[in-house]
Amino acid sequence: MLDSVKKALRISSNDFDDELTELIRAAKTDLRLSGIKVISDSNEIVLQAVKLYCKAYFGDNDSSNKFLNAYQALKISMSLAGDFRG
Repeated sequence: MLDSVKKALRISSNDFDDELTELIRAAKTDLRLSGIKVISDSNEIVLQAVKLYCKAYFGDNDSSNKFLNAYQALKISMSLAGDFRG
């Protein structure tokens, strides 16, 4: 999952791996706190949610709110879908 997040953020070095790994864990925790119990690294929707979370919280960019809103909307959809509630 780390490699996919790095590609989404257009990062090729390993300089931010620790920070990105923490953001990935935080995203998964946030999903769990929202009632999403099925969080598989191989699920494309989960991966997209984690990428959006990381784009919202990594670095300082003008698009943070856009990515955060997209993440929140996807998280709500996931929490309502039976596939993710286990």
